[in-house]
Parts: sequence; C-alpha cells; structure tokens
Amino acid sequence: MTDTPDPLPPVSPSPRTAPAPLLVAASLAIVEAIVLVVQGLVEIFALSGDRVAMGVTTTLFFVLYGAGLAFCAWAVTRLRSWARSPIVVAQLIQLAVAWSFVGGSTTLIGVALGLVAVLVLAGLFHPASIDALADQP
Repeated sequence: MTDTPDPLPPVSPSPRTAPAPLLVAASLAIVEAIVLVVQGLVEIFALSGDRVAMGVTTTLFFVLYGAGLAFCAWAVTRLRSWARSPIVVAQLIQLAVAWSFVGGSTTLIGVALGLVAVLVLAGLFHPASIDALADQP
C-alpha cells in the first residue's frame, strides 16, 4: 500500500473576528468621537479676545478626547482588550453629562446621550464581546 497525499490541505483556524455587539459599540463610540472632535473644532470659531487660553485648552481637550476615543474604538474592533476600559470610562462620563441635561428644554439631548452610552456599554459587556476580548485563545 502506498502513501497517497491527502487532496485537501489542512484547515487552518480562522482568525478571531469581532462579534456584532462589539462592532455596534465601537461604531457608536466612533460617532461620539467625531462629535467630540467637531465640538472642539467649532470652539476655535467661538474664541474671544479675553478668553483665548480657555478656548484653546477647550479645543485641545475635546479634539484629544475624541481622537483617543476613536483610537480605542478602532483597537477594540481589533480585539485589543485594553481598549475596552477607556471606552467604558468615557461612557460613564457621558452618562453623568446626560444626567445634567435632563430637565427643561434639554431633556431630549440628555436622553439621547444616555441612550447611546447605555447601548455602547451593553455592546461592550455582551457575553460575545467579553469572550472575544478575553486574553485566552
């Protein structure tokens, strides 16, 4: 009996991919990041002569905060577990900011901010997301 080669190549394990809840959470975090960067850039046009230092630092804060959040959202889609924590902190901050908008004519803004934060947190803590971001293979 002769050894014949197997006609099918061995199946290599497929690379892990981000589950849908994690992708939704990251997508919403990217939207938040874009809004933060735009808010920072709009602040440049609201500069006044007597508050230049405050305007510049506010612009830098929002642009850097947005860029950091976008980077972490990108990293979490690449299944980098370290990136989940900064996104969670950002959502907790957003929940506090949302609460400050509740009441009066800004209630709708507060509800929208809170809803997005809760959706991102739900996506990050979904069991499939936790499994995907686990450090074990």
